[in-house]
Amino acid sequence: MTAPGSGPPPSASHLVLIPSYDTGPRVYRTVREARAQWCPVWVVVDGSTDGTAEGLQQLAAADAGLRVFVLPTNRGKGAALLHGLVQAQAAGFTHALAMDADGQHPAAMIPVFMQASAARPETMVLGRPIFDASAPLLRVRGRRISNAWTNLETLGAGIGDALFGFRVYPVADLVEVMRSSRWMRRMDFDTEAVVRLAWRGVKPINLDAPVRYFSAAEGGVSHFRYGRDNLLLTWMHLRLMLAFLPRLPVLLWRRAARRPPFQP
Repeated sequence: MTAPGSGPPPSASHLVLIPSYDTGPRVYRTVREARAQWCPVWVVVDGSTDGTAEGLQQLAAADAGLRVFVLPTNRGKGAALLHGLVQAQAAGFTHALAMDADGQHPAAMIPVFMQASAARPETMVLGRPIFDASAPLLRVRGRRISNAWTNLETLGAGIGDALFGFRVYPVADLVEVMRSSRWMRRMDFDTEAVVRLAWRGVKPINLDAPVRYFSAAEGGVSHFRYGRDNLLLTWMHLRLMLAFLPRLPVLLWRRAARRPPFQP
C-alpha cells in the first residue's frame, strides 16, 4: 500500500471509486495498484462475507488516501456506486472513476482517463475494451448485441462500449440520473448509466483500455450469471426503448443542431 505522504498528490475534484463484493484477496492488489496511480481511492464493500471488509479497513487505517465504506448487505454494483457517489458529492468531488475490484481493469490507465476528464469535465470518459486471449469468447460476442441496442437508444451518440465499467463520470449528473430511476442498481448499471447520461446531454469520450480476465486459479472472481443477468439486461433494454421513443424528437433535434451529446 502507498505510504502516507508518498505516491500521487491528492486530487480535490477526481477520485477513484471501487465497488467490491466477495472479490477475495484480488481486491487488495486492485486497491494497491489504484493507489499507486491516484489519490484518493474509495472502496465500497457491498455486503461482502469473505473478510475483505476488515482487511480493507486495516489498509485504510495506514493510508490517508484510502477510504472504505462497508454496506451491511449486498445491494448490487449500481447501489454500491451510488452510495459512494453521494458521499463523494457531499465531500466536494466533481468526478469519479469507477473500476471493478477483480483486477480486470487497467489501473495504469487511471491518470490518462483522469487527464481526459479534467480537459473536458462536461463529458463522461468511457473505456473501450481491448480484449486479449483470456476473454471468454461468448461474452466478447454477446456484448455486441448490447452495444447495438445502446447505439440505437442514443441515436449514435458515440458510446464505444456499453458494458465496460472503467469510466470517469460527472458525479452530479450521475447522482441525479440514478435518483430519478428505481433501476440501475445491479448489473444493469453500466449500460443504463451511459444511455441516460447521453439523454441528459453528457457527451461520451472513448479511450482504449486493455482488459484481462483472471482464471479461478489466478484468483479471478466473477459474479456474472449468464441466464439471470442476460435476462436483466434484456429487461433493461426494453425499458430504455420505451423511454427512448418519447425522447426521439428531442434527440433528433439535438443531433441535427449538433447539441450535446452530439457536439464535436
